[in-house]
Amino acid sequence: MTGLVYKSTGSWYTVKSEQGDFIECRMKGKFRIKGIKSTNPIAVGDIVDYELEETSDTVTGTIYKIHDRKNYIVRKSVNLSHQMHIIASNIDRVFLLVTINNPPTTFNFIDRFLVTAEAYGIETILVFNKIDTFDDATLDEQLYMQHVYQEIGYKCLRVSSTEMKGIEELKEMMIGKVSMFSGHSGVGKSTLVNAMEPSLHLKTKTISEASKQGQHTTTFAEMYDLSFNARIIDTPGIKGFGIVDMEKEEVSGYFPEFFKLKDQCKFNNCLHKDEPHCAIKAALEKDEIAWSRYRSYLKILEGDDEHYRTDIHNEDRIISDKTRE
Repeated sequence: MTGLVYKSTGSWYTVKSEQGDFIECRMKGKFRIKGIKSTNPIAVGDIVDYELEETSDTVTGTIYKIHDRKNYIVRKSVNLSHQMHIIASNIDRVFLLVTINNPPTTFNFIDRFLVTAEAYGIETILVFNKIDTFDDATLDEQLYMQHVYQEIGYKCLRVSSTEMKGIEELKEMMIGKVSMFSGHSGVGKSTLVNAMEPSLHLKTKTISEASKQGQHTTTFAEMYDLSFNARIIDTPGIKGFGIVDMEKEEVSGYFPEFFKLKDQCKFNNCLHKDEPHCAIKAALEKDEIAWSRYRSYLKILEGDDEHYRTDIHNEDRIISDKTRE
């Protein structure tokens, strides 16, 4: 029998059968997927083959095969730095929720996420949430961020769950697709899903005033069927987003604005750091590439996974302003 994994709790997997029934399944033995070192061999979104096991009380299943994935998105495992955790698979679109100060989402975090999504061929749309809470300074900051990413070619949406702004536009982009919502804890993923589909009643929590960070409400990734012909994968909040399995030479290829200029560099293996006649650095000096993006690129090259929540957006604008003087 074949089904789709809707929830993974580590040892048990909720699988939806082709007939529409939900069956709790275990994994048969240990799966070793070629070329993937992950802490979770089966992920939400996987298509699997399973066999039923009937006991006296309940019907459960055993998963014995994972079908090839068209894509997946990963992050570094929290405990095992050289391994990765597959967040979800077979995704049509990712909506990365961004909040400016409630909690703060940095350029560096966004860029790390986008690089990973680019590497795995997944379209990402930036959703600027909680726009109803903005004062003038916060609005200015949000519009600046939006400008940076729209210039590169990323789609951006501005939404408010409480005032239902942008919700219909968001729903239209999800029709007929498997979408994943991601972002820091507290950016309002569950609240936004509830605004689109009130019958789900996903748990929500308030932001911690002490840390200005969200409190985890989603413990495991889980897929939901929505009434408007869409599926959504709600994921646990991500604090950090370490890059995995990427050679330094290939990182710039996942920055679309860098990729366009790469062949204009003097050296084919240019890392865009200290090399002469670098097209990326020339564009940077002309303010044709955002300084925030270049700084994120350098941090990824340096493997600096620890401090990317301390970015201050305004630093990038100060640098950018100096180049215009």
